[in-house]
Amino acid sequence: MISKVHPLLSYLRYWLVKEDKYSLQSPFLFSIHQNLLSFIQARKEEDLDIEVFRNQLLSSTESIEVMDYGAGSKTVNTPKRRVADITKYSTSDRKYAQLYQYFATLTPAHTVLELGTCMGIGSRYLSRVTQGKVYTFEGSPEIARVATPEQGYDKLQVILGELSDTLPILLQTVGEIDFALIDANHTYEGTLGYFEQIVPKAHSKTIVAIGDIHWSKEMEQAWKAIKTKPEVRLSLDFYECGIVFFDYPGAKAEYVLDF
Repeated sequence: MISKVHPLLSYLRYWLVKEDKYSLQSPFLFSIHQNLLSFIQARKEEDLDIEVFRNQLLSSTESIEVMDYGAGSKTVNTPKRRVADITKYSTSDRKYAQLYQYFATLTPAHTVLELGTCMGIGSRYLSRVTQGKVYTFEGSPEIARVATPEQGYDKLQVILGELSDTLPILLQTVGEIDFALIDANHTYEGTLGYFEQIVPKAHSKTIVAIGDIHWSKEMEQAWKAIKTKPEVRLSLDFYECGIVFFDYPGAKAEYVLDF
């Protein structure tokens, strides 16, 4: 059974060591952090229709069959789940959805991957800043049905199927990956494996986000393995997610940042 205490202890450790923008001595890091906060402030009136969609899901009475291929849910781990519960417990809030938007904008954002569609909120946010295409992967047919927009999201493509099958096929058909969000499976092997598949398609300006890096001991181990990879030059821990850069004007570094 996944420990529900672990995230609380992890957050305490995070809180004790996190740095705010005034503690950052690196001009590059200060700029990244300050611009993130400015980006969110500038977009406070943007994408509010996506929050309307979120609220519709939260008020839904529909229950759907869910196929889990990874570690499952700590809160609702039954085959049949309420759409409202999945939305409440398994989707990123607006602040983190905008954080992913921001880091996507630091790349060319032509080819963007989201591993783990869930209810489709994050993919909608990403599509608003993508210059090319967002490919979002979902293993559960009923979740994909709910998450797929009926109209208005031409830059968004939902890919249904188990990631071990669908990701390699997609990677064979696209060129370089600009931004990727890995937020699926939540196991050590799965998270690290997806990252390792994406790395050969990365370039110097690629940024990869890892969701729920403190969700479990296993996810913390995966995060540690990823940030120590030789290709990774900079890693940022925002508690709910980690961000890795393949290019950084300085020695390899890692930071725990307030957000």
